[in-house]
Amino acid sequence: MAERRGTGSGGVTGLVTTAVALGAVVLAGCSSAKSPSAAPSTLSSSAAPTMPAQVSFNGVTLDSPADLTAKPKVVARSATAPAALLAKDVVTGTGAAATPTSTVTVQYVGVRYADGAQFDASWDHGGAVSFPLQQALPAGFRQGIGGVAGTEPMKVGGRRILILPAALGYGPTGTPDGSIPPNAPIVFVVDLVAVK
Repeated sequence: MAERRGTGSGGVTGLVTTAVALGAVVLAGCSSAKSPSAAPSTLSSSAAPTMPAQVSFNGVTLDSPADLTAKPKVVARSATAPAALLAKDVVTGTGAAATPTSTVTVQYVGVRYADGAQFDASWDHGGAVSFPLQQALPAGFRQGIGGVAGTEPMKVGGRRILILPAALGYGPTGTPDGSIPPNAPIVFVVDLVAVK
């Protein structure tokens, strides 16, 4: 305090010394926030939101939902049959949108809605597959990718959960191999890779 009251060079030196010390503290605080070993600041962690480890939608849960480089782990358990097609974008694509007449390239996993038993997955057959949506079965798969009233078309780069009622799946007959029983709702997790 005596240095701040002084009028000679000692007072100025004291103020300069104090200012330099405060500047060093501020700079040290700034540089430590940028150092790799420092804890992340609140600003940087809120600027880049992260995807949760799991996403749930109407009885369907995905682990690591945003990792489009790996087959998603799908768990489904529901005793309630949906009355209509249900769709949820887990990752919203930013590329070209599919249309009902597009030829699409997709990765997918299909499971039964009631117990999560897998009945098919492109991931297990060498990777993405291409086909015209007009020839795709079941109908809910086609509508869930290309769009239908109430469901926007998927965009390339997106991942979507589709829950199909039996009428838009394999209906009253199920599949010939029995992997999907009659009148069973099913689930697809679809990654849209490309459209033509």
